[in-house]
Amino acid sequence: MADLEKQTVNVEAPELEKQDPNLVDFDGPNDTENPFNWPTWKKGRQLVLMAFNTFITPLASSMFTPGVGDVMAEFNVKSTMLGSFVVSVYILGYCFGPFLIAPLSEIYGRVPLYHSCNILFLIFTIACAVAQTMPQLIVFRLLAGMAGVCPLTIGSGTVADMVPKEKRAGIMAIWAMGPILGPVVGPVAGGFLAEAEGWRWVFWVIAITTGVMMFLTIIWYRESYGPVVLERKAARLRKETGNPDLRSIHYKGKLSPHLFATALARPLKLLFCSPIVFLMALFAATTYGYLYLMFTTISTIFTQQYGFGSGSAGLSFLGFGIGSLMGLLITGGVSNRIAQEHSKRGCFTPESRLLPMMVGCWFMPAGLFWYGWSAERGDHWIVPILGTWFFAIGLMAVFMSTSTYLVDSYLRYAASVTAANTALRSLLGALLPLAGPSMYASLGLGWGNSLLAFISLAMCGVPFLFYKYGERIRTHPRFQVKL
Repeated sequence: MADLEKQTVNVEAPELEKQDPNLVDFDGPNDTENPFNWPTWKKGRQLVLMAFNTFITPLASSMFTPGVGDVMAEFNVKSTMLGSFVVSVYILGYCFGPFLIAPLSEIYGRVPLYHSCNILFLIFTIACAVAQTMPQLIVFRLLAGMAGVCPLTIGSGTVADMVPKEKRAGIMAIWAMGPILGPVVGPVAGGFLAEAEGWRWVFWVIAITTGVMMFLTIIWYRESYGPVVLERKAARLRKETGNPDLRSIHYKGKLSPHLFATALARPLKLLFCSPIVFLMALFAATTYGYLYLMFTTISTIFTQQYGFGSGSAGLSFLGFGIGSLMGLLITGGVSNRIAQEHSKRGCFTPESRLLPMMVGCWFMPAGLFWYGWSAERGDHWIVPILGTWFFAIGLMAVFMSTSTYLVDSYLRYAASVTAANTALRSLLGALLPLAGPSMYASLGLGWGNSLLAFISLAMCGVPFLFYKYGERIRTHPRFQVKL
């Protein structure tokens, strides 16, 4: 796969020689219109709001989990698989949304997509709160997921728009808190809320929080995607100067059906034509699927085997939360340090992002063995929770390293490559939980989680493969993808 930073104009440091005086670019390296040169307070405001946005929609994926039993009772549903599906169908929506959201953000910019998807997410969340049948709830959950995936899809692209590579991993850590900590915090809060007020209030609380977040983002979000910023600058200069020939250095002609179709196909091309994107996304997808599989079963384990109430069962997710936070801080800090050192020595490549993953990925199979066999034996409740803590540390190392590696490898198309990663990850996150109850019923908690651990062990070779051969694969003509 050819490195797009070498093949195309890099929005971080354009190398196009402006021989044509009608081409519009940023006015030198210190142009304040360039998102890389925004003041720190402006970048910080954008990133904090984006992290808030990215936290809410994954929160909605699992906050509803403790109330599934009440939903099944109210709608007179007996199927446990249908009970799992009403949770995971939200993640299934994550599979479809990115293929439309990411290309559109690379045509029209990030901010219009954030606003439109937030409005749709609010509407469908309210629809979930007032649903009168299980099919209605499933459909509205699916649509809410399709809209709610927006910040997960283009969030990493927003970071890449503003933050240089030496600091990018640390900022990506803030963004990554949403996709991981949201599903972890959700059941803790949702357990007590569903027990006290009923499952419908879970959706009302999410809707109210989304409304507050939307108000803030409408006021303070600013467009950060370089090509769109330059298109707007060119339009302003055409009006001010009366020169109709002025155009952005990224201008590709008027939007045509062919250009639009090319943009829509870009995430699929990256996913299926690049071995780097496919295998890295598959590894991240496997870990994400395990996370949601454990989410759909852990409440049952701690209520039936350890006698937890429906409210306190949510506390069993704290192992995931603490481990995720630790993994996030460690991986982000180490990755930033590596990027700074390698940049100083002039040897930084996207593969430098894989070093933390090469260590952290082993925590996942270890945590799965730990969690599965301690729960199988009925050890003290803290022991399996510590296993989930260990697993979550490894999950964050894989999740963050994959995101930063893919973004650095395909910088200009960061949203599209993140869309490919998000879609595959979400597909396994939606489907694996459906197999969880039958797998554990057949194999037990010990051997069931051991099976997951053995698969995870096999996947741990992926970062080592690309650390050694990644650059050669990216630049080999056989794996070049026309985007």
